[in-house]
This record gives sequence, C-alpha cells and structure tokens, in this order.
Amino acid sequence: MITAEKLRTQTVKNLAAMAKREGVVGWHQMRKEQLVKALLKIAKDKVKKGGRNGSSSLLNDSAASQKRMSNGRFASTRNQVNPRSRARIEELKAKLVRAKDLAHQSVANETAPQKDRLLLMVQDAYWLHVYWELTSQSVERAQVALAQYWHSAKPILRLCSLGDGTTTAVDRITVRDIEIHGNVNHWYFDVGDPPRNYQVDIGYLTSQGRFYSLVRSNVVSTAISKRQLGSDRHWNTVGSHCDRVFALSGGYDGGQSSADLREVFEEKFRRPMGSPMVTRFGLGAEALSCDHSEFILEIDAEMILFGATEPGSHVTVKGEPIALEEDGTFTLRFPMPDRRQVLPVVSSSGDGIEQRTVILAVERNTKSMEPISHDSEE
Repeated sequence: MITAEKLRTQTVKNLAAMAKREGVVGWHQMRKEQLVKALLKIAKDKVKKGGRNGSSSLLNDSAASQKRMSNGRFASTRNQVNPRSRARIEELKAKLVRAKDLAHQSVANETAPQKDRLLLMVQDAYWLHVYWELTSQSVERAQVALAQYWHSAKPILRLCSLGDGTTTAVDRITVRDIEIHGNVNHWYFDVGDPPRNYQVDIGYLTSQGRFYSLVRSNVVSTAISKRQLGSDRHWNTVGSHCDRVFALSGGYDGGQSSADLREVFEEKFRRPMGSPMVTRFGLGAEALSCDHSEFILEIDAEMILFGATEPGSHVTVKGEPIALEEDGTFTLRFPMPDRRQVLPVVSSSGDGIEQRTVILAVERNTKSMEPISHDSEE
C-alpha cells in the first residue's frame, strides 16, 4: 500500500507529474507536502473503490515511465530516442529532401544556375538525352503551388510525342512519365517507332495526378540513321558528333530553345557553334575574307579520365552516374580550366553491399609569356 514515506522518496517533479496524471486541481502551484497529501487522498479513495492494490497503480504508472539513475533520482524514459537512431532518421529525412530537389547541386563547387534550362538531344533513332539546369526559386514556386499535395509529389520527366511540324497542345500526346531524382542533371531514355518528334517537360506529379511543369524543352526528331553515335552516352560522346547532334536537336531552328542549346554546347565543348556553312567547311571558310592584324596563339587542355571496376557496378563521377562498358571499363573527357579540380569517383557493387571511392585532384596553371616582335628587316 502506498504511504507518505514512499511518496516523499519521489522528487517534486515526479510528484507533480503523478498529480497531473491523476487530475489534481492546482498541482502546478503545490509544494512537495501538499502534493503528498493530495496523492495520499487519491490513494485512499482508490483503496475504497478498487481494493488494497488500487493505490499501488500511482507508483507503478510512474515507475513504468522512469528509470533510476546512479544518484538515486529518477529520469523519464518516455519519448527517448537513441542518439544514433535520431541521427539516422535525420540523415534519411535530408536524403529524401535532396532526392526531391531537382535544383540540388551534387558537387559543392558547382556554380548555381542563373536560369531554368531543359535541353533535349538526339543520341540515335532510339535514344534521347535530356540535360537540365534549374534554379532553387523554381522548385520553391512548385512547392507553394502544390501546397498540401507537395509531400506526395514526385520529380518527373514527361515525354510527349508531337505531330509533324507542330507544337500545339492538341497534338501533344503524353508517351510516358519518367520518375527521376535530385543530385543529377541529365537522363537517358529510350523511344521507339522513328521518325517521330518529341518534347519533354520537367516538373512534379502529385498522387492525385496533377502535373506541375517547371520548364519545357526544345523539339527534336529521331528521323536519323539507326547507327548509334557511340557507346558512352555522355558529353564526351556527344563531343565527337556535336555538330550533328546540335543540328538534329534543333540548334539552327531559332528561338529561345536553340539559343539555350547553343549556349550549353559552347560551354561544354569550349568552341563556337557556327552556322551550317561554318560547321561544314570549318572556320577557314570565314578566315579567307578576314584580315588578321594580330598574331594569335591560343592554348587549351582537356583531361581524359579512364578506369575499370566490376562489371554491373554503379559508378558516379562528381555525383553523376556514368555508363560502363560490358567489361566494367569507362572513359570520360573533362575540360581542364585554370584551377584546381577535385573529382570523386565512387563505385558501388550491383547488390549495393560494397563501395569503393577514389578522389582525384588535378590542377592546371597556364602562364602566358610576353609577346616578342621581330623587325621584318632582320
């Protein structure tokens, strides 16, 4: 049976919690002795109603939610979460947020885009490559527009087929929705039945079927040869056929989409994308009519990254997935600007159990010497 002595062994905090649980009026203003008296009265009432063991529930309920510490006091164990479990939960929450954020930069030293761009490019008759740059403001606008449906929304690439020579909404047919995630800025997907015209929207699709588009791509046509342009479907492969891919992807059509396409191609390949005449005959066609008054020497450099891992593995370079050959080898070309670059290469086994990481740091330091002019009479 509960006694005053047993209650006095409890702290004021524990007594107050017991009084609150039992519905004692004014418990938060009571001192320890007042709490003891109030709880004794409740215990006696319980004995009358429920027998001798009725009053023991006061301490039993309290002990169920407490544990004794080394100093003899009780510490509450309710709602306690293991610190490692809490850290893991927070890590998973952050991972989900990053996976949903299409504007998230996977590499810290990458510059944030200044505007939204979605570029669709033709790899061959059956494969398309889409590349995007999105601002965080666009993702925030989508979150506001979708309101309570944002939590269920998924990042989506919506592939649409268009009628011949038209981009009207009537002729737009949704082929399929491709679920994507953050931390990447490009995607490959297969198409069929060439020749056909395609266009892609990137945005968020809610569980109720509402699609919020962030930006729409240029129109491309797959009316080309079935011969593939290369085995490694990334910028290094596009580079060897950039003029052809640029033309097939609508680079000479005019308008904002072709301007964005030209800008990205010139950034990636560090060369001007000229008119079709220049593309066919080279810059020498224009040089014949130009009188150069300066002697020019321009130097640039590229880096070739190659390696090998187990076939069937998943490999990322700077956070972006790359395609492997059947034997597990891979080759990539990178621009080499005048600065230090850090390239993390991560390979994960096909079953996800093993992972290896190699960090490659390279630096380029180009120095231009003062020009020397010789007198022609010498």
